[in-house]
Amino acid sequence: MIDFYTAATPNGHKISIALEELALPYTVHPLNLSTGEQKQAGFLAINPNGRIPAIVDRAAGDFAVFESGAILLYLAEKTGRLLPADSKRRSQAVQWLMFQMGGIGPMMGQANVFLRYFPEKIQPAIDRYQGECRRLFRVLDGHLQQHDYLADDYSIADIANWAWVRTYRWSGIAIDDLPHLQRWLRQIGDRPAAQRGIDIPPSPIDRDADDSKAQRFVEDARRMVEMGQSRQQGV
Repeated sequence: MIDFYTAATPNGHKISIALEELALPYTVHPLNLSTGEQKQAGFLAINPNGRIPAIVDRAAGDFAVFESGAILLYLAEKTGRLLPADSKRRSQAVQWLMFQMGGIGPMMGQANVFLRYFPEKIQPAIDRYQGECRRLFRVLDGHLQQHDYLADDYSIADIANWAWVRTYRWSGIAIDDLPHLQRWLRQIGDRPAAQRGIDIPPSPIDRDADDSKAQRFVEDARRMVEMGQSRQQGV
């Protein structure tokens, strides 16, 4: 049994999708990020960085794993699935996983902060991060023109990138001119495990909507950004 600590975010959804794809037994422990549950001592003992997601593999002697990319690798290696066995193709999958960890996730995250959550609209910052997201999306689109999936067969690389790229509207990014990326988004979105995974735990908002729930989510996220700034300044 795996204890899965998460919230309704793209990084959390990477792991819920993988767990669903692998049909591993797990228990969900949702954390309320807006109230700082991820900073409490009990969770910091699992992930000293105080971020979701994290898992504890009870079948492996209560072994804790944090960082979403590391969790995906751990689950793939534990089961022998969602990662090619051939060393070169395995490297290709890991390369695209790192592409998400070092590029897609951080850039879309910053686009979200400056577009949605930061108390001031700093247009050069919005333009900078949205522009970098567009560049990374074009990289994906160009690769997917020749490949059904990022490492040819469906893998943790696809799960990691898809969990973020599917939220492109929330980041204010257009993909109308990226047909191969659109095809890939639909292809993975049709997978039952992906459909189940993005609802674990249920999201408080529809990221494509502009309603009162979305506004409350933005306000909570804005408070988290302000709290983070206060911690950095020692307030």
